[in-house]
Parts: sequence; C-alpha cells; structure tokens
Amino acid sequence: MTARRAAMGHHGGMRLLIATCSVAYEGRLTARLPEARRLVLMKADGSVSIHADGGAYKPLNWMSPPCTVETSPARWVVRNRRGEALTIDLVEVHADVAHDLGPEPGLAKDGVELELQALLAASPEALEPGLMLVARERETGIGPVDLLCYAADGTFVAVEVKRRGDIDGVEQLTRYLSFLRQDGRLHPLRGMLVAQKIAPQARVLAESRGIACAEVDYDTLRGLQPTTPTLF
Repeated sequence: MTARRAAMGHHGGMRLLIATCSVAYEGRLTARLPEARRLVLMKADGSVSIHADGGAYKPLNWMSPPCTVETSPARWVVRNRRGEALTIDLVEVHADVAHDLGPEPGLAKDGVELELQALLAASPEALEPGLMLVARERETGIGPVDLLCYAADGTFVAVEVKRRGDIDGVEQLTRYLSFLRQDGRLHPLRGMLVAQKIAPQARVLAESRGIACAEVDYDTLRGLQPTTPTLF
C-alpha cells in the first residue's frame, strides 16, 4: 500500500531511515546514486534528504518543500511543484525511526544580527531605493523571515539578515520563500539575503535561485548614513 503525504500534511514528525538504497533524480538534469548504505531523512515539512557518512552536514541529494512523498516498502518517490522527482529504491532497511521533535523556537540571533535587523527595519531604503517595510519577523509557518518589504517595482521582498551570509542562510531563505509564496497576497515575491559579508559559494547558490545578495556596512548603518549595498 502506498501512502501519499503533502508537504504541509505530513505530521508524523522526523523520520530517520537507514537503508541500503539507490537514488535517481530527474529534473533540470539527471543524476543517480548507486546502491549503498545511506541515511534518508524526512522532516515534518515534507522535505527529504539523503546523507552518507561523510561530507559534513551537506546531503548527497535532497528535495525542498513544498513537495509530495509517496512511500512503499520498496520505494519512496518525492516530487515538487516544478515536476522534479527524487526516487529512492530501498534494497534493505536497517532502521526506521520516527519522532515528533515538537515546536522549533528558532535560532537566537546574536547582538549584531539583531541590531542589523533593527537598523534595516528602520531604514529599508538602505537596501534598495523606494523599499518600504511591511512587517518585521513575518511568520512563514516554519519560522519568521526577518523583514517583509514592498518595493518600488511592485514586488514583495523577503529579507533575511545575517552577520555572515553563507549557504545555510540561502537554504533558510529558500524555505521561507517556498512557504510565503503559498500566500496569494504576496505576489510577486522575491528574496534578498543581507549580511556584512557573503561567502562566494552562497552568492552562487543564491543567484541560481533568483535570490539577491546585499552586503551592508554595520558602522555606516549605525551612523544613519546612506549605504549602497552590493547586489549580486
């Protein structure tokens, strides 16, 4: 019997599967992972990622929400709205554990990030001429995005503020955008990652996802002087 779970409808908590499996991805390109023992992680938000015992935190392949997951004893099929598919063929399951982690309070920002957020909320035009603040700490359903703004070109802008912009910040903002775009009132919507310094790899990933990057000078913002961020 196959069970279908929507990204917003999977309430079984975190599911950890250690299995000998092969993985095939079909979408913008085609990729395949040969048969091996791996960790398959399905989160309550419907996202699925495949991990090996190496490579630090980065998965071998993944599918971000919103997506649907079809599971059977021999196969998991994960699909997103763009028509991409991640197929996991299970040869042998060694462990299958599910646990509800409960509400996530979110990462507590340090003083610099909080101050940057407050300064930019008071002066969003420092990021882009004509940018106006709509809301601060706008809830997305999986956590609050720092700033929701409205631009002169008629688009909404979700802004995530970091002291240092890295790949994790891009991934976090990508998840927020996925959920915010389910609100029909926020169209069109684009994202912007803001930090004092943004890593080159984060810029490349952000650009591939249509997310702008802006570097701002903390001291200049504190002095309430105009700042011209570098957009990528």
